[in-house]
Amino acid sequence: MARAAVLERLIPPRVSIVWHEATVTEVVVESRRARTIVFAIPDWPGHRAGQHLDVRLTAEDGYTAERSYSLSSAPEDGVVAVTVDEIEDGEVSPYLVEEVRAGDVLEVRGPIGGHFTWSVDEGGPLVLVAGGSGIVPIMAMLRHRARRGSTADVRLLRSVRDPDVALWSAELAALTPAEGLQVRTTWTRRAPDGWDGPTGRITEPMLADLGPAPDAAPRAFVCGPTPFVEHVADLLIDLGHDPARIHTERFGGA
Repeated sequence: MARAAVLERLIPPRVSIVWHEATVTEVVVESRRARTIVFAIPDWPGHRAGQHLDVRLTAEDGYTAERSYSLSSAPEDGVVAVTVDEIEDGEVSPYLVEEVRAGDVLEVRGPIGGHFTWSVDEGGPLVLVAGGSGIVPIMAMLRHRARRGSTADVRLLRSVRDPDVALWSAELAALTPAEGLQVRTTWTRRAPDGWDGPTGRITEPMLADLGPAPDAAPRAFVCGPTPFVEHVADLLIDLGHDPARIHTERFGGA
C-alpha cells in the first residue's frame, strides 16, 4: 500500500544521547496557552531544523516524566528553544507553560530525530503543512531558511483553530515577502475580523492551489495531531505526490 511508505516518526528514536543540565534563560508568551522556553546548554552539540529534544522532570518522591518537544529555534540562533502548547489534561506541559521561570534548571536530552529535518543545503521545493502547534518544527525550518538567506521554493499551509491560539502570525507575515516563500492560513473555527481567505479543514483543492505540483517532486513535511496528519498525507498522495517524499510527525497529549 502506497501510504505505508510515508516517512514517519511516531516514537522518538532512543539513541545514546546524554542528558544535559539546561538553564532557562527566558520564557516567551506566544499565546494564551503556549510558551517558548529558551535554554542555555553549555555542551549542546547543535541541531538541525525539525529536530526535537526530551525534557525530564523529577518529583521530590523520585517519580519522573519525560516528554518530547520540537525545537523552535534555528540552528543559527545560538540558543536552544522549544515551544510548548499546554494540553489541558497533560502531565508535563501545564508545568512547563505555567510554572517554569528564567533561572530554573531542567534536564534535557537531544537533539533527536533525523527524518523530519531540512537544511537549506538540500534545497527545495518544499510543501509544509502544519496543524495547530505542528507549526513548531516547521517554524524552525523557516527561521533557518531566513537566517541563511535561502530563496528555496517553500510553500506553507497552516491550519489554525482561531487567532487566539495562532503562533507567530506577525513573524510569518514579516517573512512572507522573502523571495520563494508563500504562507497561507485556514481558520477552522473562527477567522480574524475581515478575513476573506480560506476557512475550514484542509481540502484537496487547498493543497493543489498551494502547489508546487507533484511533477516538481517537492518534499512535504506534515506535522500535527494524528487525525490531521493522516488526513493531509492522504490528500497529498491522492494529488499524486510521492509517498516516499512525504515526511510526517504526529503528537498527542503531554
